[in-house]
Amino acid sequence: MIGNSDIDRVQGATAYDNGGQKIGSIDQVYLDDQTGNPSWITVNTGFFGSSTTFAPLEGASFNGDDVHLGYDKDRVKDAPRIEVDQHLEREQEDELYRYYGLSYAGAGEPTGYEDTGRETTTTTGFEGTGTDVPATSTTDEAAVRLSEERLQVGTESQEAGRARLRKYTTSETETVTVPVTKEKLVVERNPVEGQTSSAPIADTDEVEEVTLREERAVVDKETVDVEEVRIGKEQVTEEERVSGEVRKEHAEIEGDAVSGVDTGVQSDTGYRR
Repeated sequence: MIGNSDIDRVQGATAYDNGGQKIGSIDQVYLDDQTGNPSWITVNTGFFGSSTTFAPLEGASFNGDDVHLGYDKDRVKDAPRIEVDQHLEREQEDELYRYYGLSYAGAGEPTGYEDTGRETTTTTGFEGTGTDVPATSTTDEAAVRLSEERLQVGTESQEAGRARLRKYTTSETETVTVPVTKEKLVVERNPVEGQTSSAPIADTDEVEEVTLREERAVVDKETVDVEEVRIGKEQVTEEERVSGEVRKEHAEIEGDAVSGVDTGVQSDTGYRR
């Protein structure tokens, strides 16, 4: 059974369910107003502890530094959402008892409760502040654990664009001047006089034939490579600034007992007194 002497061990410990599955870290311990014994805890669950739920200490036990609860993980994670750092109202208390199926003492009252009783967290002891804080044991020393959020920065790959290499064909008219050679008929007439022809004049026609030739321009085509186009990709590294809001817990000591005492509380830039 977990009692008052175990409160310091419970706060900040890791909670596991009854099957040994991790649930989350324990934040606060709530004490019963009537008995003063620890009876409820708040457990940070979800991604990076983004969700907080109540779980009973009834049936819980230590396994080393870890706390093993008497319920399964889904049961704890699906518990009614109740605002932490506040007193548990009677209606909220009853809702948790009903959800976890905890036993009630006679007359329909939760075990260890009177008509005016309700569970609360213990307070700092300063009158008039009305501030609830996590439970602490009544010893000669007191301590709180301070936490801070830190940015976890990484990279992820995503598509930024696409490039396609496509080949297509166009047609155009190209004009080229080509020299061509042609044969033309040339007629020369030379007079012949004073010469006697030995051949008689024939009764038939005499024909001589000359063949004329010319060059004509012809067009043929050949395909030649003129250029090669390639596309590829390369990696370049650039610096990109990212920012996010983080929270830090601080501690300060108040009260008449600390008058003239060097508290040495650490601030953001060092120790302030």
